[in-house]
Amino acid sequence: MDHSRYLDCLATDFHRLRAASATNLGAPVPTCPGWSMADLVQHVGYVFAHKTTAMREGAEPEQWPPPGLAGEAPLPLLDRTYSELWAELVSRPPEERTGTWYRPDQSVGFWGRRMALETVVHRIDAELAAGLPVAPVPDDLALDGVDELLRVFLAFSVAEWGGYFTDILGGSPGRTYELRSGERAWRVTTGPGRAEVQDSAAGAADADVTVTGSPEALLCWVWGRGATADAGGATVDGATVDGAPEAVEELRRCITVATQ
Repeated sequence: MDHSRYLDCLATDFHRLRAASATNLGAPVPTCPGWSMADLVQHVGYVFAHKTTAMREGAEPEQWPPPGLAGEAPLPLLDRTYSELWAELVSRPPEERTGTWYRPDQSVGFWGRRMALETVVHRIDAELAAGLPVAPVPDDLALDGVDELLRVFLAFSVAEWGGYFTDILGGSPGRTYELRSGERAWRVTTGPGRAEVQDSAAGAADADVTVTGSPEALLCWVWGRGATADAGGATVDGATVDGAPEAVEELRRCITVATQ
């Protein structure tokens, strides 16, 4: 996917998120236990503001949440911060250098991708909370989101900040995971101090755990949004998971830490 495609997806999913969130700010968000719709909207606004500052200043701010925003009403905050984020993303070339937490990619393009994928996941959250039908996620965006989570979040985090994963991986016997959708597949190998990700020929070898489904189902599974019902009973279609529960739990716990 190129930068313009990420921006198209970002715009589409922002407007869906905005429409869903305006229906009921007090609604609980089933995919984010303990959050109301207002909390979700505020969080997205904070994320947008934080990344806007990263592009403006060339370094990602250390302070979270961003200062000076707590008193702003959720929907006006969301509208303002999205407008400012959008202005930065469309006015800068994707190759322009800027600060990110992901050392291999210090570019505006990184934030274009990251914000498109952040927004689609939270758009799903908002639709589920509002009891609205969940709009389909385009296959290219969903598959790219799985790839981002596995490589940029999981593999990089374990390599860069391995101490956070010691309790999970320190006693791991070494496991393999295959996540696949159609002809696209990833092979994840874990063990003490390691989580490695490679492209895989779908079904090429046995794995301790296999996770299969549509691109959207796989994206929702890796982000912990799989098969969750909204207030009206609609669901995001779930992925199929085969493997020992303790092995599945190892990967799930690693993803949780990597995405905090």
